[in-house]
Amino acid sequence: MGARADKSTDELAIRSLLEHWASAVRAKDYPAILAHHAPALRMFDVPPPIESRGLEEYRRTWDLFFSTSEHPVVFDFDDLEITAGSDVAFAAARMHCEPTENGRRGRLDFRLTVGLRKSAGQWLITHEHHSIPAGS
Repeated sequence: MGARADKSTDELAIRSLLEHWASAVRAKDYPAILAHHAPALRMFDVPPPIESRGLEEYRRTWDLFFSTSEHPVVFDFDDLEITAGSDVAFAAARMHCEPTENGRRGRLDFRLTVGLRKSAGQWLITHEHHSIPAGS
């Protein structure tokens, strides 16, 4: 298999991993949300704490998210681009969710950047960064 075919295979694998992650968020499935995240994950987030390290801290950030998310949970990609090397990759996306405030759902557009490393043939998320445009 050539370098280009490997890149396409890796990009497809990462896309599938991220789509399964988003699906796990919509299902409030904590084990599936945490799957494919490195134990030493570092995440920057919008609400405090703005930085989380490790899977346990990362897991707790979802408690806050779910506390403002009514069923069905909305957590969708609007655009997703992936760049993959042989053992390091990143993905950049525009996404949206629908948090509830004062009993009303509202749309929140946000940006996602994910850093990944390939270990033993499997991609792991090592860095996650959620942000919102200034003034949002």
